[in-house]
Amino acid sequence: LAVVCKSCIVKYLQTSKYCPMCNTKIHETQPLLNLKLDRVMQDIVYKLVPGLQESEEKRIREFYQSRGLDRVTQPSGEDTVGGDPMGLPYSTFDHSRAHYFRYDEHVSLCLEKQSSSKDKSKAVLQQKYVRCSVRAQIRHLRRVLCHRLELPLQHVQILFNNETLPDHMTMKQLWLSRWFGKPAPLLLHYSIKDKRR
Repeated sequence: LAVVCKSCIVKYLQTSKYCPMCNTKIHETQPLLNLKLDRVMQDIVYKLVPGLQESEEKRIREFYQSRGLDRVTQPSGEDTVGGDPMGLPYSTFDHSRAHYFRYDEHVSLCLEKQSSSKDKSKAVLQQKYVRCSVRAQIRHLRRVLCHRLELPLQHVQILFNNETLPDHMTMKQLWLSRWFGKPAPLLLHYSIKDKRR
C-alpha cells in the first residue's frame, strides 16, 4: 500500500475495502485494522511542513478539552522509551526514538481460568486484564502466565471456546479470526494440567 495521509485513508476506507492505489482488497470487512503508522515518514512530513506538528498537537488538545477527557502525555524530562514502566504508549512522544514493539498496535485481553469440577488448584491470576502488542504470540502469553502463577510451561494452556490455541498464533491473527467485530477485551481462558500427569 502507498503512504498516504491518515485522515484521508480513513475517510476513503469507510466506503471501500480496496487500496486506492492498486485496487487490492485490504480486508473483507474491516480494512482499517490493517493501517500502520509509518513513523519515519511522519517525522519527515513534520520536518517538511512548517507548523504542522504544532497544529496537530493543538487540535488534539482541543479535542480532549472539548470532551472533558484527560490526556496521557509524556512526562517532561523523562526518556520516551523508558518513561512508562508498564510499556504503554504515550499520546505524544518522540517517534524517532520509539521502541519497535512498545509503541506497536495493542490488543486488550481478559484471561480467565477455565473452571472444572476436577480442578482443585488455587492458581488464579490476580490481574486478569492484559494489554499487549498485536505481534505477541500465544507462547509469550503462556510464559507470562507461568511466571505469574509460578508453574512450569507444560502445565499451562491458553484456550478460546475450549480450543487450545497454537503457540505460534499472534494476537492479531487471534483477534481477526476469533474475535472479529466483538468489543474489547478479547476473552481467553487458561487451563492448568494436573501436575501428577
